[in-house]
Amino acid sequence: MMKRLLFAFTALVFTASTYAQSIQSPAEFLGYQLGEQFTPHYRIVEYFKYVAQASKNVKLQQFGTTNEGRPQLAMFIASNENIGRLEDIRHNNLKLAGMESGTANLVNAPVILWLSYNVHGNEPASSETAMWTLYDLVNPANAQNKEWLKNMLVVIDPCLNPDGRDRYVNFYNSVKAGKPDPTPTAREHAEPWPGGRVNHYYFDLNRDWAWQAQKETQNRVGLYNQWLPEVHVDYHEQGYNAPYYFAPAAEPFHKDITQWQRDFQVTIGKGNAKDFDKNGWMYFTKQIFDLLYPSYGDTYPLYNGAIGMTYEQGGIGAGLAVQTRSGDTLTLVQRVAHHHSTSISTIQTVSANASKLLSEFKKFHDNGIANPPGEFKTYVVKNDNNEKTRKLAEMLSRNGIKFGYGLSSKSVTGFDYFTGKTETASVDGNDLVINAAQSKAVLLNVLMEPKTFIADSATYDITAWALPYAFGLRAYGLKESLKPATTSWNVIKPQALTNTKAYAYVSAWQSIADVRFLSALLKKGIKVRYAEQPFESAGKKFMAGSLLITKAGNDRADFDQVVTSTAAEMEHELTPLTSGFVDKGYDIGSDMVHYIKQPRVMLVAGDGVNSESMGEVWHLFEQQIGYPISLVRYQDLNRTKIADFDVAIFADGRYDNFPSDKLQSWIRDGGRLIAMENAVSLLADKKDFGLKRKEDKKDEKAKDKQQQTKLYANREREAISSNIPGAIYKLNLDNTHPLGFGLPNFYYTLKMNDQIYDYFGDDDGWNVGTLKGNAYVSGFVGAETKKKMANGMVIGVQEMGRGSVVYLADDPLFRSFWENGKLLFSNAVFMVGQ
Repeated sequence: MMKRLLFAFTALVFTASTYAQSIQSPAEFLGYQLGEQFTPHYRIVEYFKYVAQASKNVKLQQFGTTNEGRPQLAMFIASNENIGRLEDIRHNNLKLAGMESGTANLVNAPVILWLSYNVHGNEPASSETAMWTLYDLVNPANAQNKEWLKNMLVVIDPCLNPDGRDRYVNFYNSVKAGKPDPTPTAREHAEPWPGGRVNHYYFDLNRDWAWQAQKETQNRVGLYNQWLPEVHVDYHEQGYNAPYYFAPAAEPFHKDITQWQRDFQVTIGKGNAKDFDKNGWMYFTKQIFDLLYPSYGDTYPLYNGAIGMTYEQGGIGAGLAVQTRSGDTLTLVQRVAHHHSTSISTIQTVSANASKLLSEFKKFHDNGIANPPGEFKTYVVKNDNNEKTRKLAEMLSRNGIKFGYGLSSKSVTGFDYFTGKTETASVDGNDLVINAAQSKAVLLNVLMEPKTFIADSATYDITAWALPYAFGLRAYGLKESLKPATTSWNVIKPQALTNTKAYAYVSAWQSIADVRFLSALLKKGIKVRYAEQPFESAGKKFMAGSLLITKAGNDRADFDQVVTSTAAEMEHELTPLTSGFVDKGYDIGSDMVHYIKQPRVMLVAGDGVNSESMGEVWHLFEQQIGYPISLVRYQDLNRTKIADFDVAIFADGRYDNFPSDKLQSWIRDGGRLIAMENAVSLLADKKDFGLKRKEDKKDEKAKDKQQQTKLYANREREAISSNIPGAIYKLNLDNTHPLGFGLPNFYYTLKMNDQIYDYFGDDDGWNVGTLKGNAYVSGFVGAETKKKMANGMVIGVQEMGRGSVVYLADDPLFRSFWENGKLLFSNAVFMVGQ
C-alpha cells in the first residue's frame, strides 16, 4: 500500500511579524468593485497572499500546481486560539473519523467547513466571491466573524480549476465591448472551443473526485483527505436563465446517505432561503442535482461522512451582463452577490450547529467501522494482472481506503462479479483483500457494489461504476469479515537482464504498462513485432499479442543494451529467447508474427468535437503511455496532408460535413481510422462503410395507444424509457482479433448511448465486441432501450483496401478511470492493421 503523504504547513505558508489594524477589501486591493470585471487567477492569488500577510487568523498553503503551472491554494481561517494549533485540530478530526488511533476530543474541536469555488472554469463568479468571503472572515471591523470562528475552522479553495478559469477570462477580456453587451447572441457570450469548463486536458474536474485521473484532483483530494471536513460546499454556475439552486438535493439519494445528512441539507437550505427571501431573489431546491454518482464535489464528501452540497448560480456564458429569457439583465455583480449570500448563510448555519455536526460525523465513521453497509463485509480482488491490480491499489490508497493482500484461508466462497453467482475461489498471497469494517466503509461500498440501488431513475450522471468491472479484474464479495494476511505486496520485481545476446526478447501484452514499454522502444528506434497466435518457448506460455523484439531487423551494436536498460528502467519483465525455434506454436520467423510499423497518429480536435472525449485520448498518449500524437483541428482537415499520418482518431462529436470520401481514399491506401461513439454513427449506412444501424422494431399499435394516453406532466418520465445514463454491459469479445489482444473473451463496456449495430456479414468485417442475449450487468436502462440492447455489434473492425476502420460505439477511455478499456484502445492504435 502506498504511504499517505503527511500534512504540514511547510509547503507554502505566509506569515508576518506584525499585522495590520485594518485589512484591504478586495475592491481596495484590486482597484475595482467585485463583479465590475473578471479577476485573473494570478490576482486572486495575490489577494490571498496579501491577506495571509495582513491577518493573524489565517494560514495559506499551496498544495500543488496545475498542468499549466498555476498554483493551487487553500486558505485556513480560524480564531486566535485555534490558528496556532491547526495540526492538533487536523489529527483530532482524523481521530473522530477513525482514520487515526487515539481518543478524539469533541469538547474543544472546531467544526471544519470547506468552501470550494470555481471547479468549472467558465463558471467564474464564485472565485470572485471567494475573495469577498475571505475578507468577511478576517476583517477586524466585522464582529460577527469572531463569533463564527469560535467553534469553526473555515477552509477556502478559491479556484479548483485555474487553467480553465483563465482560459475563459482571457477569452472574455479579449472580445468584450467597451460596455458589456447583454444581447445573448453577442460574441462575448459565445465561448470558442473547447471552452473554459474543463482543465488543460479537457477533463471535467467535478466528475474526478473519486477517480483522481487528473493532477489537479490528485492534489486537491489528497489535501481534502488529510482533513476530512464535516461540511463541504461546491460552487457552480448553470445556464443563465435558471435561478439559484441550493440544497436540499434532488432524488435519487444513494441509500447509504444517512437521515442526518438528508436533514441537515434541509437545514442549510432554509438558512440560505432566508436571505434570498429577504432580497426577493429567485431560487429552487430538490430538482435536477441528485446525489448518486460518487465522484462529484457533493457526493464524494457525503460518502466520506460530511454534509456535501452543490450551489448553482445561473450564469454560464453571461459575461459581465446578459439579458435573460424573462427580459431581465443578469450581471456578474448579482451573481457574485448571490454566491456570497449562500457562503455567509452556510457559515452561520454551520457555526450554529457545530456540536451536532461533529457528533454525527463521528457516528457516521463509528458505524462504518462497527457495522459497514452493504451485503459484503470483505472483498477479494484476484491479481490476474499486476498493472491493473497496482492501479486499483493506487486508487484505493488515494481515497484512504485500507486494504491488504492474501488471506490465511486459501479459498473463499462469495459473489463472483463476473458470473453473478456464488462461487468458490482460491486466494493467493498477492490477491487484493479489502475488509469493509473501516472508516471509509461507505465510500468502499459505493465504489464496489455490483448494482447500485436507484430509487429514482431521473439521474444527472452515470448509474454504474463498480471497480471490478471498470478495471476488468475478477472479484468476489464475501459475507464474512476477513482480515488480509499482510499489507505488503510480494510481487517480485523482474530481474535486470545484462549481456544476454538474445536472439529475441518477449514481452507480455496485457496492460497499459506493456503499451508504455512498446512506446518507449519505438521512440528509441527499436523495431518490434507481435505474435498473432499463442506460443510456448523458454518454458513459458505467451498469449496472442505478445511483443517480440528480435535482433533481426535491429542491426545496431547497442540493441541488447537499449532493450534491457529500457526494461530495467520501467521495471518491465522480459524473457530472452536463444532461438527462433519455439516449443509450441508458430516460430518467430513465421508469417504469424507481424512487424509493428511505428504509427504516426493524428487526433482530431476543434469545433464539433466532444472536448472531454478528445481529452481522454490526448491524456492517454501524453501522460500515460508517452507516445507522440498530433492534434489537428477538424476545420483544417481538408487542407491537412492526411497521408502524413497512419492513424486518425475521431473521438465523440458532431462532425458536420464528415469527410468520408477523403478518408476512404486514405484508408484504402493503408490508413487506420478509429471512430468513437457518435463518430461511429456518422459512418453507419454510408457508402462503402459496412456498418449498418440495427433496426429498432416497434409494435405500431402499442405505440399509437401510448401516444394517445400520454400526459404532458409525465413528459420527463416518458423520456426516461429511452434513456441509458451510463450502464454496464458484458460483451462477448473475439480476443483472437488484434483489437482484442491481451483481454479475456469478454469485455465490460460502459454504455452511454443506445448505439448498437447489425453484425458484419462474412465479407464486411469483424464482429469483435458483441451483445448477445442478456448482457446487462448494472445501471439504469430505460425499458425501450433495454429491448434494443440485444444481439448486435458494439465493437468492430472493417478492412478497406490496405487499411482498416475501427468502430468503438462506446468510450473505452471514459474519464480515464475505465482502466479495462485502455488496452483495447491501444490495440486499435498499435495492433490492428499491422
